[in-house]
Amino acid sequence: MADYLYGINPVGEAFQGVARKPLELLVVNGDRNERLNKLVEQAEQRQLKISYFSRKELDRLAGNSQHQGVLLRLTAFNYADFSSLLHQWQKSGDAAFFLVLDGITDPHNFGAMLRSAEVAGCKGVIVAKDRSCPVSSVVEKSAAGALAHVPLCQVTNLSRTIEELKKAGVWCYGLAGEAGANELYSVDLTGNLALVVGSEGKGLRPNIRNHCDGLLSIPMAGQVNSLNASVAAGIALFEAVRQGRTKRK
Repeated sequence: MADYLYGINPVGEAFQGVARKPLELLVVNGDRNERLNKLVEQAEQRQLKISYFSRKELDRLAGNSQHQGVLLRLTAFNYADFSSLLHQWQKSGDAAFFLVLDGITDPHNFGAMLRSAEVAGCKGVIVAKDRSCPVSSVVEKSAAGALAHVPLCQVTNLSRTIEELKKAGVWCYGLAGEAGANELYSVDLTGNLALVVGSEGKGLRPNIRNHCDGLLSIPMAGQVNSLNASVAAGIALFEAVRQGRTKRK
């Protein structure tokens, strides 16, 4: 079984990643820009099969017209093993920094969170096997190549996984907007950290919320009292990055 990835940046990043093996580059017929020609050159250097199609045929294969004239057929996505993810972090000697997602079903939000996690330097992203968006071409396009660099782990029981993180010395904080949550900017987010983000509509499930060490809220000044899940995750991730950099100075 193989998947299709589309878009110039995601395809270019997939060439550099180790998680999946590229099988075939599919390129639009006719005139191509410099960036597309560079991908063709990289494919030739890797002795990768290259096929040429009309733009209409690429639209059909991608399921939309946002492919920028290129698709990459590659092996099916393999999720990282949670035990291996923990071991790799502990072996690294670095502080833990994980993003845990509870019930994210929108592929654009999922991809945006993966992108933010990779840019922020997360050691891995953890999702539940059920109630979660699968890795798709839309997810990978939104992630802009992040999945070639950040491990994505799928677990059967998210609450049990949070408990395992806590036993390993990782503080697990959930993002929540209700009364009683601590303001994001008032909490020490340095050290071993996992941020837990809930679904776009309902937020964290009660069981997941109860397993967190604490809840964090993002202060808001406007009339709208909620943020897109991926935006909230990005704000929290980079507050942790900011605090870590400030502490090292």
